[in-house]
Amino acid sequence: MPPATRIRPFERQDIAALYDICLKTGDSGQDATSLYADPRLIGEIYAAPYGRLQPDLAFVAQDEQGVAGYVIGTADTRAFEARQEAEWWPRLRKVHPSPAGPPSTPDERLVYRIHHPFAVPQLVVDAAPAHLHINLLPRLQGQGMGKALIDTLRDALRQAGADRVHLGCAPINHRALRFYDVYGFARLETGGTDAIWMTLDID
Repeated sequence: MPPATRIRPFERQDIAALYDICLKTGDSGQDATSLYADPRLIGEIYAAPYGRLQPDLAFVAQDEQGVAGYVIGTADTRAFEARQEAEWWPRLRKVHPSPAGPPSTPDERLVYRIHHPFAVPQLVVDAAPAHLHINLLPRLQGQGMGKALIDTLRDALRQAGADRVHLGCAPINHRALRFYDVYGFARLETGGTDAIWMTLDID
């Protein structure tokens, strides 16, 4: 880990960084800024709810230029999905009406997801009830920061009583898949093709 970089618990003022990093890594690890008219939408789904609803299991990597990475998660996927339904999605559904027809643009597909949240397959939750998301801007990649972030969250998940954690990764995100393989995640056979699901023992 670079000497000028540190990992620390998420703080409320870091929420803008979660939105920014999620967008700039939102195209299978690449910058998705050009894909969306509303730059906040992707963060509303994949990053911000963790900072707001589960801040005790959110950590950021900060260097001299600011926050450039995060790891976020929950010890109980189904309980977190229920909290999102009760506390997170209702406000966003008022702000972003559901598309009138089948979603046809990247923004519409995200808005559709707000109204029809994705549920992790039960097979995956049965194998590993906890889950995580991790993203790093390019300037912190390849320096051991990803491992350090996951190590940090694993400790927090252990204290929260979790024994196994899962994540989903796009099949075309080869860099991330290599990293997860090397770290020690095991691929889970689910029969699907949209995502590669992986699990990890907390201990």
